[in-house]
Amino acid sequence: MSRAPFTTSGLVVIGGGPAGLMAAEVARAAGVEVDIFEGKGSVGRKFLIAGKGGLNLTHGEARPGFDARYGERQSDVAHWLDDFDAGALREWARGFGIDTYIGTSGRVFPMDRKAAPLLRGWVKRLRDQGVRFHVQHRWLGWGGTGALRFATPESELEVIAPATVLALGGGSWPELGSDGAWAPWLQQRGIDIAPLQPSNCGFDIGWSEHVAQRHAGAPLKPVIAHWRSLDGREHSLQGECVVTMSGIEGSLIYALSATLRDTIARHGTATLHLDLAPGRDLERLRRDLAKPRSGRSFSEHLRRQAGMTGVKAALVREVLSKPQLEDADAIATAIKRLPLTLRQPRPIAEAISSAGGVRLEALDEALMVKSIPGLFCAGEMLDWEAPTGGYLLTACFASGLRAGRGAVAWLQR
Repeated sequence: MSRAPFTTSGLVVIGGGPAGLMAAEVARAAGVEVDIFEGKGSVGRKFLIAGKGGLNLTHGEARPGFDARYGERQSDVAHWLDDFDAGALREWARGFGIDTYIGTSGRVFPMDRKAAPLLRGWVKRLRDQGVRFHVQHRWLGWGGTGALRFATPESELEVIAPATVLALGGGSWPELGSDGAWAPWLQQRGIDIAPLQPSNCGFDIGWSEHVAQRHAGAPLKPVIAHWRSLDGREHSLQGECVVTMSGIEGSLIYALSATLRDTIARHGTATLHLDLAPGRDLERLRRDLAKPRSGRSFSEHLRRQAGMTGVKAALVREVLSKPQLEDADAIATAIKRLPLTLRQPRPIAEAISSAGGVRLEALDEALMVKSIPGLFCAGEMLDWEAPTGGYLLTACFASGLRAGRGAVAWLQR
């Protein structure tokens, strides 16, 4: 059973993450009536999860290097950052009494590293300013008359508004509401959607049972990854990753995930080489490993001469044949360029973020859908991606601000 339609002369924001809340803040500051509709029982759930290990709010990297982290979409995202960049985000947080610091990796955190105080302060300020929150209102698309449809605990509700900001997230956190259910509804309205894909994700390799059972969860650090981009250029990056039951994941892998994913899509697999001993050169390893074993086992020889134990030693065994395990040159080469064949990315529901979404070509500079005046989109549901490290959150905030300003301008016409 449906209730009588709810009509507003202001802005409806659907989605209570950082992009949606920022759009609401901007609009309310301009005097626009704002209603936020959130499918879950409270707003900002993914924001809180992101802060579990210490809220990585943004990054201290200077522009234009910061902009380059957005890959093919860097010129588009740069326009958003012109309005609200990392410095502006830190200053905004300071308005809640929350100071931030730049860590050794360049990542920016609140001094207490917590997300909850910032979110509580933000929601309180929005409520005090008159923003109305409607939780447990799950968006169902549009009705036959063009009204917004919501499922609520009591019944279905239709909402009529002159301007709407969609900030529904991508597809990587279905349990928190970012399930991509919105994609077919937008496509039915003729909006161009790039397929949602995992980003900042792990990859399947297909280990032997020994590696899968004995070493899943073991960290690989430090290592240097070597890979080729789609244009054939060689790249390398030092970092840390983790062996999983099915393959590999971790911060180093997430940083490369877009290229690795796209390589698999084009060629069927992707090859990643890991240097397991960044502190030793190949020639030294060859000399040391060529020394007589004097009856010692392979594992003991590898430990004494190359410092390889645990998961690193297991991976050397994983890629070499029995004859190669007797060949010092083959062992040294494997240690310095361990070849791993990545078969597929892990499912999108396991990914930290997603790629794909509403193509930016379908939107104008204010992030309004060109074919549907008054409808704006923001946040991770747009077709852009970025590595972890604060870049994701920064662009979500910045796009929310731009969409909010666009909605205000539209309403003021």
